[in-house]
Amino acid sequence: MSVASTTSVVCEEDMVDDCGPIPIARLEGNGINSGDIKKLEENGYHTIESVAFAPKKYLLSIKGISEQKADKILAEASKFVPMGFTTATEFHKKRADMITITTGSKELDRLLGGGIETGSITEMFGEFRTGKTQICHTLAVTCQLPADSGGAEGKCLYVDTEGTFRPERLLAVAERFKMDAQKVLDNVAFARAYNTDHQTQLLIQASAMMAESRYALLIVDSAMALYRTDYSGRGELSARQMHLARFLRMLLRLADEFGVAVVITNQVVAQVDGAAMFNADPKKPIGGNIMAHASTTRLYLRKGRGETRMCKIYDSPCLPEAEAMFAINPDGIGDAKE
Repeated sequence: MSVASTTSVVCEEDMVDDCGPIPIARLEGNGINSGDIKKLEENGYHTIESVAFAPKKYLLSIKGISEQKADKILAEASKFVPMGFTTATEFHKKRADMITITTGSKELDRLLGGGIETGSITEMFGEFRTGKTQICHTLAVTCQLPADSGGAEGKCLYVDTEGTFRPERLLAVAERFKMDAQKVLDNVAFARAYNTDHQTQLLIQASAMMAESRYALLIVDSAMALYRTDYSGRGELSARQMHLARFLRMLLRLADEFGVAVVITNQVVAQVDGAAMFNADPKKPIGGNIMAHASTTRLYLRKGRGETRMCKIYDSPCLPEAEAMFAINPDGIGDAKE
């Protein structure tokens, strides 16, 4: 799975401090006019990376973009964004510079190899009351911390589909980390999603906001809730999975393009087939293989005693299968007391 560090950017000497995604406006010239730039922006393309990563047919679907113009735009974008092969050595160096965001629990951070990885999708699934939303609230604050304190020095975008977002929780976490409460709230951009189309539309807005300001984290809590209600029965399963695939692809594009950590929560369903007989825990995450392949790291949360919870690495390209215990405290996620 790709990470933020795969996105190379052109950094001129006078722009060393301004390295990051390249604004789409830099494409203007060489046959590409301001009208073309405006059309791209209206369709959610705010950086040159977003254009370079897009299939040609997506550009052709924009009203007023001809095949010749699409070829020209992609050719110009490729001059800014290298998309060929690189050595594993180079990629390893970039991985070493990757930022992780602390969860607030040392045990959980140790399990995750430092914290939540930027530039990729981390999925957390489990039953209700397993701590999914509480981890999201804690991360919305810790992502604003300085890098040497386990943060990523950026803002947070929070998409809530179930009405569980509570600013009061952010204030409690901010107090714990001795942060300015008002600044913490101002740095969290919140949106309530009401249906799956709206949920996808919010990602286009997110792209525009990330192009304007430094964001470190994008949370979708929960990614599948609205799909369960908007699509029902086997007859709509294919349409649901296609829509979900597009949504997850947009999330991955944002992770690649802006280097943000994407955290999504997911619900579980009880298995009622023959496999459940041989499985000690018959619950599995919903969303099928499309969700499984889109998520870089999958975490399974379950209840422990009292306020303690267990987190298990369910799937990861580099982390071993292991477990850690954490606690849900009044001031956010922390370590469980022995």
